[in-house]
Amino acid sequence: MQVPADRLDRVREQWATERPDVDTSSMGVIGRILRVEHLADSQIRRTLREAGLDRGGFDVLATLRRSGRPYRLSPTRLYGELVLTSGAMTHRVDALARAGLVERIADESDRRGLLVGLTAKGKSVIDRALVAHLHCEQDLLAGLSARERDQLAGLLRKLLHGIEGPHE
Repeated sequence: MQVPADRLDRVREQWATERPDVDTSSMGVIGRILRVEHLADSQIRRTLREAGLDRGGFDVLATLRRSGRPYRLSPTRLYGELVLTSGAMTHRVDALARAGLVERIADESDRRGLLVGLTAKGKSVIDRALVAHLHCEQDLLAGLSARERDQLAGLLRKLLHGIEGPHE
């Protein structure tokens, strides 16, 4: 099936006319990745808003939930997992605690430390939000076959490995 030209094709054609000496082939990949991210982000944010969360709150709750029982992590581990500053993590945790979705718990293995844990309400919210989020992602990928999804995932994995390096 022939896919119709898109915005990036038109941009590259314009550059080919104006600057035929410049290779714009990277725009065909990076430009599309950025455009997909922009469009997908809008739909994902809407889905999460309907679940009562923003992306930052979802990320914290999802990280706690996928960590397994007892769904508790140190703030340092949380911000390391989410690649945030400690200040940004504190802000997110404060907002989630005010909403009753997480709580700060004394760390029994370190009397000076605290852990961030999911409350029962937080677990319920993230379980519902995760299902809605995954349905949204499935809808976004509906134009690709299962084989195409696997191919794209593999290519993006390879691209990320090249950008992030083996340390990630």
